[in-house]
Amino acid sequence: MSIEAPVLSACRGIRHAFFTRCGGVSEGDYATLNGGLGSQDAPERVAENRARMCARLGLPADRLVSLYQIHSAEAVTVAAPFAPADRPRADAMVTRVEGLALGIATADCGPLLFADPAEGVVGAAHAGWKGALTGVIEATVRAMEALGARRHRIVAVLGPTIGQPSYEVGPDFIARFRSEAPGMDRFLGAGSRPDHAQFDLPGFILARLAQAELGAATALNLCTYADAERFYSYRRATHRGEPDYGRLISAIALMS
Repeated sequence: MSIEAPVLSACRGIRHAFFTRCGGVSEGDYATLNGGLGSQDAPERVAENRARMCARLGLPADRLVSLYQIHSAEAVTVAAPFAPADRPRADAMVTRVEGLALGIATADCGPLLFADPAEGVVGAAHAGWKGALTGVIEATVRAMEALGARRHRIVAVLGPTIGQPSYEVGPDFIARFRSEAPGMDRFLGAGSRPDHAQFDLPGFILARLAQAELGAATALNLCTYADAERFYSYRRATHRGEPDYGRLISAIALMS
């Protein structure tokens, strides 16, 4: 049902999970643990799936919060649960409130979980290529620092993300990337078609994490596209002509 990162599991007072698509009640293209509030799945099934995620974290069903993600560099501070209809439009959130699970939804983009266990501050971010390029990682770290976290003590983990062999990009992407991320051409591998490239999103995110000078940053090194049994993938669903796709949830919480 979920995967844990050893570096976060070792943090006292922190619970986390990178949930897979297994262990839920959804059917069809959403089978089975779809946590996507923005999907076209039956709302009651999504609610049950999210309740199961909360149970896995040892929390009541109403303590998992998610954002209305917009591929931005916006980070918000969360002090209490909010209704799905009141989700902030942002792509990262931080808290120092115990018993509140910060849940990021992804289906190829990079889910990032952050923790400074010494100061009791956690964060979660949705790092697609746009967010990683425009600063969502730095925005998350700054928001954590505003709550008392120390940059050199923050631990960050990148969960299941589309891998370079499965991520072809075109000339518009390449031009923008080269313009806004000079010196990062190493993340653009040779493409199989003219004027295309294979983009290493996990590698780029890890490079951005390194630039943030955190205490530690690592990745699970799991590809969403390649592992259809465990993970949803927007790109794989598109290639298969499927009308919609499920969303994976990656969550982190402070616990007393």
